[in-house]
Amino acid sequence: MKLRRTMLLVATFVVGTILFCSAAAQSEKLIIAGRDGGYAAALKMAVDMYKTENPGLEVEQLELPYGGLLEKAIISLREKAGAYDVMMLDDTWAVEFMSKGWLADLDKLGGGVDEDFVKPARDVSRYPVGTGPYYAVPFVGNVELFAYRKDLLEKYGFGQPASWKDVVAAAKAVSEKESGVSGVVFRGTKGNPIVTGFLPILWAHGARIVGEDGQAQLDSDAALEALNLYLSLKPYAPKGVETYNSSEVRDALMQGTTAMAIELWPSWAPSLDDPAKSKVPGKIEIMAAPGQVQKSSPMLGSWLLGVPSDAKNPKRGRDFIDFLTSPALQKKLALELGTPPTRASVYKDADVVSKYRWYPAQVIALQNAQPRPRITQWSQVEAILGDYLQLALIGDLEPKKALMEANQKISRALQR
Repeated sequence: MKLRRTMLLVATFVVGTILFCSAAAQSEKLIIAGRDGGYAAALKMAVDMYKTENPGLEVEQLELPYGGLLEKAIISLREKAGAYDVMMLDDTWAVEFMSKGWLADLDKLGGGVDEDFVKPARDVSRYPVGTGPYYAVPFVGNVELFAYRKDLLEKYGFGQPASWKDVVAAAKAVSEKESGVSGVVFRGTKGNPIVTGFLPILWAHGARIVGEDGQAQLDSDAALEALNLYLSLKPYAPKGVETYNSSEVRDALMQGTTAMAIELWPSWAPSLDDPAKSKVPGKIEIMAAPGQVQKSSPMLGSWLLGVPSDAKNPKRGRDFIDFLTSPALQKKLALELGTPPTRASVYKDADVVSKYRWYPAQVIALQNAQPRPRITQWSQVEAILGDYLQLALIGDLEPKKALMEANQKISRALQR
């Protein structure tokens, strides 16, 4: 009787242990905080494939707008709530998140970040930038591009613009000689739009908003030359360009009413070759921004993936990031959804290039891309600069005065 009771207890324990382990395996959960829109579609495709390879895994994917993602991320990370296992982050958030210890050291979680990822995107995934451990992996290879009508520039004796002065000259010629077509178009709305268009011009002139010493540097001769060149484009832009944003720039390109756009993003590009959407399919060439005193310096707009330092399932989070950023997934996301890769090899893949003819130029832009200043106050700095750039654009402030006043306000913002 005693032996039977003992055997029954052992059997009960074994069965209970098996059931417990089975339930635990089936209830493993991965929580991803990500963006909405096209990025959400890319994440969902990857999640569905990952779940197929990992049966029993439960995945919760949050699809949030830019501001909502930032707000939820900061609250969770600051309070150490352990709400997420994987998090998408704009590269401009990286310095704050990494410097405050909010993201896990991915080197310690294993997997590495190999050199197939383009270097500028790899660099902003580390802290200190370019030298420290990896706290993120580059996911979306957004980079600011330049677009021009090859047929129109050739018509008036111009080739691919090599410098920003070439852009001004070509814009002038087209505006004066081509009826119904502006020489150039750009976003003139204050804040992020006008700053984004201006940065490649500023950097190409060798100027900086914030120096390596952390001090504001807009009160320089190089910055003034850059702003004067930027303002010299206005006479050849459409009337009302001061209020132009993304939709107006895209429309001008697709309607064939402009010869050049100083700013174009990868998500806009496929429509330019679509006859159902564009009046000039196949006529627009895409390239890295021109240089000037210095080489081409497009703006990097990468999205990264990190594991919060308080994640409840960090190993699984790291494994999912490696899966999502693998060459095979990056190629699939590029071909099926147009998600810009961060791996150089994908930009050279024959299948990808046959679909996106501008990819060889896009990867050159990525390899030369510059990140926005690695400071925690970037949002304030961008807002200040955006206000003063527009005041100069509409003629309310002389260029030098606009830069001096912006520099003073930025200096104060950097001290907070």
